[in-house]
Amino acid sequence: MMIASAEWKEGMLFEGRSQSGHTVRFDGTSEHSAGPSPMEMVLAALCGCTSVDVVSILQKKREPLEGLMVTAEAEQAVEAPRVFTKIHLTYRIRGKVAQKAAEDAVSLSKNKYCSVSKMLEKAATVDYSIEYEK
Repeated sequence: MMIASAEWKEGMLFEGRSQSGHTVRFDGTSEHSAGPSPMEMVLAALCGCTSVDVVSILQKKREPLEGLMVTAEAEQAVEAPRVFTKIHLTYRIRGKVAQKAAEDAVSLSKNKYCSVSKMLEKAATVDYSIEYEK
């Protein structure tokens, strides 16, 4: 079982807390000046989840990975609830990683390991592209 909480602080500011004791401030205003919105954090969680998978897989394959940046661009439904309807992930891989190894790692993350991606796929189309920086 995993446990998390969010506590209202003031106005539209909330403090999220993870079971492991980490905190994040959520800003429910349209400006998001004091912290990310919950939906922004869902996208960041997707990027983090798939990044963990890809790095782990490439390290196990002993690929010379020097850097990884995953960016997510999402479209949302116009009406509430404003769920994500389409998400595009861009993987920017740095190092002399074999193209097939990178493609396999990203595919395994999307189709097998990334639980955040699997949950989001129930509402949104998730696709990706890979860019290489040698």
